Amino acid sequence: QVQLVESGGGLVQAGGSLILSCVASGSILRLNTMGWYRQAPGKQRELVADITNDGTTNHVDSVKGRFTISRAKTTVYLQMNSLKPEDTAVYYCNLRMPSTLSNYWGQGTQVTVSS
Repeated sequence: QVQLVESGGGLVQAGGSLILSCVASGSILRLNTMGWYRQAPGKQRELVADITNDGTTNHVDSVKGRFTISRAKTTVYLQMNSLKPEDTAVYYCNLRMPSTLSNYWGQGTQVTVSS
């Protein structure tokens, strides 16, 4: 079993910054990908960014140049700069292990950007 614990959400004005953290613990295989997803009210959950165990990153177009994902072993971070009101959502940490088809989620942390 794997547990993911997120922290760092909150309320910030447009143009501000936040950093989200997620610590994973439990039975984690070496080959894994950690990522951040978000879900705004009335919308589907969407990928924000992810990073493989060897450091390969992927950021969706809407956050490129503003958000940066990084990791240290089984802790993943999301540095969010130049925040916009449309970034308001619940942000979820994710860990997946392809070899076992396992997929785990954190409890979510609210990010609210005021205009």
